[in-house]
Amino acid sequence: MKIVVLGAGAWGTAIALAAAARTPPGGVVLWARDARQADAMRAARENARYLPGVALPPGLQVASDDPVALAETAGLVVIATPTAALRGMLARLSHLRAPVAWLCKGFETGTGGAPEGGVAGPMPHEVCAQVAPALAAGALSGPSFALEVARGQPTALVAASAHAAVRDALVAAFHGPALRVYANDDVVGVEVGGAVKNVMAIATGLCDGLRLGLNARAALVTRGLAEMTRLGLALGARADTFMGLSGLGDLVLTATGDLSRNRKVGLLLAEGRTLRQAVDSLGHVAEGVYCARAVVARARGLGVEMPIAEAVLALLDGRTRPDDAVRALMGRDPVAES
Repeated sequence: MKIVVLGAGAWGTAIALAAAARTPPGGVVLWARDARQADAMRAARENARYLPGVALPPGLQVASDDPVALAETAGLVVIATPTAALRGMLARLSHLRAPVAWLCKGFETGTGGAPEGGVAGPMPHEVCAQVAPALAAGALSGPSFALEVARGQPTALVAASAHAAVRDALVAAFHGPALRVYANDDVVGVEVGGAVKNVMAIATGLCDGLRLGLNARAALVTRGLAEMTRLGLALGARADTFMGLSGLGDLVLTATGDLSRNRKVGLLLAEGRTLRQAVDSLGHVAEGVYCARAVVARARGLGVEMPIAEAVLALLDGRTRPDDAVRALMGRDPVAES
C-alpha cells in the first residue's frame, strides 16, 4: 500500500518515518508545501526545521508536486496540515476513493463553516462532512510527541473513524513494534479529547509556572478531564472514550510533558510574557491558543459548564491576569464531584 503524507511539519514527518519503517522503499511519500523545504530535506536527508538531527531513511520520498495528483496514486492519504488548512485540503481530495485520515487536533477557527461572527465551530470530522461527505475518512490521534515518534520510541495512537476501512488501513500502515494503534469508531470523542486537552494544558502550564504545587496540577488535570467529558457527551461522544488514549492519555501527556507547546504557553504567561511573545517564542503552532474560543463557544451553545476553559480564554484575551484566573477558579461555589 502506497502512503502519501501531506504536510512536512514535525508531526507529518514523524508519521511518515513511522510508516516508512514498515513499508518497502518508495512506499511512503512525504509532501512539503514549500519546494525549497523539500529540496533541502532531500539534500540533507533530514527535516532541519522541524526535526533536526532525525535522519530520513533512503526509502522515504520527499515531494513538492501537486498534492492531489500524489494522493490519487495512494492507498492511504494522511493529511498533516494544521486544522486551519484542513478544509481546503479535504475539498481538493473529496473525490478520492482511498481512505483519508487527518492528524490535526482542534476546532476550526475563522471563516468557512464557522458560525456568524467568525467564532469557530466545526471539529475536523464536521468539516469533512461539509466539504467531502463521500470521503471515507477519520482521525489518527492520541498521546504523542512528534520527536519521540520520529525516534521510534514506544507510542500508542487511536485510529478513529466511522468507516472500518479507514480504521483497518491506519492499523495496517502504522501498527508495529514501536507504534501501537487501537481502532475506535467514536470519532466525536476522540476529536473532543484531542482539542480540549490543548486548552487544559495551557491551564496546567500556568499552574506550574505560578508554582502552585503538584496538588494543584492534579486537581486541574482531573477537573479538566471532567470538562472534556461533559462537552464530549453533549456532542454525542461515548464516556469511555475519555478514559482512553485520546482522552486521559493525551491530556496527561500534553499537560505535563516538557515537549508540550500548549503547556509552554501557560508557563510563559505565568512568567509575565504577553500572548504574542509566548506564541512567537515557540516556532510551532500551539493549537490550544487558537481553539480555546471555539471550545468555549461550543460549550456555551450546549449549556455545558467549562470553568477552566473559560478562565484560559479570559487569560488569552487579556481580560484577566494569571493569579486572578487561579483565584476565580478556587473561589467557585462548592459542588458535587459527579
